[in-house]
Amino acid sequence: MEILITYDVDTTTPAGTRRLRRVAKICEAYGLRVQKSVFEIVCTQVDWMLMQRRLLDAIDADHDSIRVYKLHTGAFSNAEHLGHSPPAPHDTPLIF
Repeated sequence: MEILITYDVDTTTPAGTRRLRRVAKICEAYGLRVQKSVFEIVCTQVDWMLMQRRLLDAIDADHDSIRVYKLHTGAFSNAEHLGHSPPAPHDTPLIF
């Protein structure tokens, strides 16, 4: 499963800044950052369910927004890149 995640976390308070860091860390654990608040993720359905729960626990639903785009397999390899935007290495293992 290929997922594109974008998020907007309200950082007008210290708590919002902490939530932003938590959301980014969760996304980094599952995928690759391709822009500041955009991640490309290749995962299983079970991994997505776990990640979704973690994200829901991390945000304030009244102030923050996460958009999830479930894409067909191979969509990331067909992405067009303009400017300084090297393709993300989805075919290589993530190293933590």
